[in-house]
Amino acid sequence: MDDIVREAIDAFAAAEAHESDNRAAALDDLRFARLGGAWQWPDTVRRQREAEGRPCLTINKMPAFIRQVVNDSRQNKPAISVHPVERGDMKTAEVMSGLIRNIETMSNADIAYDTAVDCSATMGIGYIRVNLDWAADDGFDKDIVIRPVPNPFAVYGDPFSQAADSSDWMTAFIVEQMSEAQFARRFPGADPIDFASAAWSGTGGWADGQEKSVRVAEYWKREEVVRQLVQYAPAGGGGVAIAHVDELPRLKAMLGPIEVIGQPRPVKSFKVTQHVVNAVERLSSEDWAGRYIPIVPVYGEEVNVEGRRHFRSLIRDARDPQQMFNYWRTMATELVALAPKAPWVGRKGAFASDPRWTTANNATHAFLEYDGPEPPMRQPFAGVPAGELQAAMNAADDMKAVMGLYDASLGARSNETSGRAILARQREGDTSTFHFIDNLNRAIRHTGRILIDLIPKVYNSDRMIRVLGQDGKADLVRITDPQGVPDPAADIYNLTIGKYDLTVKSGPSYSTQREEAATMLTELVRANPASVGILGDLIVENLDLPGGDKVVKRLQAVLPEPVRQAEQGANPEAQAAQHQAQQLAQALQQLGAQLQAAQADKGRDDRKLDIDAYKAVTDRLASVATMVTPDMVRVMVIETLQDAQQTAARVPEAAVGPVEGPVAPGVAAPQG
Repeated sequence: MDDIVREAIDAFAAAEAHESDNRAAALDDLRFARLGGAWQWPDTVRRQREAEGRPCLTINKMPAFIRQVVNDSRQNKPAISVHPVERGDMKTAEVMSGLIRNIETMSNADIAYDTAVDCSATMGIGYIRVNLDWAADDGFDKDIVIRPVPNPFAVYGDPFSQAADSSDWMTAFIVEQMSEAQFARRFPGADPIDFASAAWSGTGGWADGQEKSVRVAEYWKREEVVRQLVQYAPAGGGGVAIAHVDELPRLKAMLGPIEVIGQPRPVKSFKVTQHVVNAVERLSSEDWAGRYIPIVPVYGEEVNVEGRRHFRSLIRDARDPQQMFNYWRTMATELVALAPKAPWVGRKGAFASDPRWTTANNATHAFLEYDGPEPPMRQPFAGVPAGELQAAMNAADDMKAVMGLYDASLGARSNETSGRAILARQREGDTSTFHFIDNLNRAIRHTGRILIDLIPKVYNSDRMIRVLGQDGKADLVRITDPQGVPDPAADIYNLTIGKYDLTVKSGPSYSTQREEAATMLTELVRANPASVGILGDLIVENLDLPGGDKVVKRLQAVLPEPVRQAEQGANPEAQAAQHQAQQLAQALQQLGAQLQAAQADKGRDDRKLDIDAYKAVTDRLASVATMVTPDMVRVMVIETLQDAQQTAARVPEAAVGPVEGPVAPGVAAPQG
């Protein structure tokens, strides 16, 4: 037996023993919530009632509560945003964010997220998986894909893990059942021997015995390795950077000569390997490109008891109230169904005159005849079993109280009238179940961390990739190999340079940000109807309406001029007035210089006073020439023109000469 196979069997036995309690409880929750029927009745009670021929009715309320959590997560999709950390830049971070959005779109990641949160709410745990696939059938490039795990019982995690997102997993298993024909195609020449597992009962039976099957296991192993870290500086400058020693040849080819600073130091890193095994041999082995095992758990409610982790579903504590509800509703139905029909009462012989009296309790007759002075009388109906119905309602209230989801959260009408009050009531239920949504966000955050770790190792060739913006619009950018030089101006990026981190943005389950923006703007218009002329296009833009883009264009066409200019980021009127003031200031400065020359020639004291006045006005205009308020500029221009005309009237043209240079448009040069 291969050492890896022996190691895998031992590790699997430890994981199986550690998860036995959680898996048994999860299986009970799944059957109880999703299959209903007999699974929602205690075995002894159900067998006794069936032996007596009595009904066992099931009114399954569990799926409605589970859908409340799952659909909240569907309405509020978490978004991964990438940020530069070391030697990274914002442009490349935006490209990586768009690439992750494209990966999620192309691999239908929403199915993986929805399946995982559904499983966590139903049975306490679900999983998301990251994998690699060929980008095209006629090439060698690969793409990252996010896949769902429809059967969480096929996954066995690290029994010694304590992290909430599997970032510390060192081992993991995915058990797969396949037909013998499929096994022979994938692993030609291998013996079809099942991977041993007590959790998968039976010896070869599968698909109702119609076809033999083989069980194999993916054994993921993460090992700690030591790498040498060194500081270096490019010969051409650019500062000191850090890299692993084995990366230096690539950096030299990309950056040219580099200088190693100091001595390398050992650092811990990780190597991940995927082995596919059966019970006796290793079927395949492959090194994984990343440093994390690409299987991410989405936990429900976690409880740690004496160092042992228990994962609980949304409906775990609601199972007893559900059974009580089924029992009391069944009893009420049974009592009503088995109650005797109210009989007709009359004197002896009164019913002999008409034979239809014998079917009066179960048939509809147009009339009934009787013989006697008094008509027959019917006994009153005994009434519905109020006690049983009240007990059933109490059990229904217990279910809501246990899960924290009341009628308003489930869409029932109440006495609230305003939209804000209705949303506040609904969000009370969202708060009580938000830990399921938050655990999904943690899982997606670790999924994003796996993607950021994989992107430089997968998207490291000269190729075109598609990126998606936040609004879903697609764009093509070019990426280069590790030796390529990035040029963001030409949309050429090197995703192997720099380090990046991420954040996951999400919030309580209230539709989308666009809908909330539309609601807020609508409330503003209601409070101030006159603002519809400047907010109408924004409201329509945030609503998903057929032909909404045409409506937005028409509303923008009739926007007031100041609003349109503010949208363009400039005020043409203010810019024109400022330009006019600057030209006038230049003309007055030239006029002041000519007056100073006249003073030097004539030396007359009265003319010096006029020149000083001109200089004061010119300095005042120069100090306000940069102001952009049109009204202020107009006032200053008018005042300056009036002062200039009064002063120029006292200065002979022969002493000053004609004014040259630029003059403000529409402003005549001062005449002597």
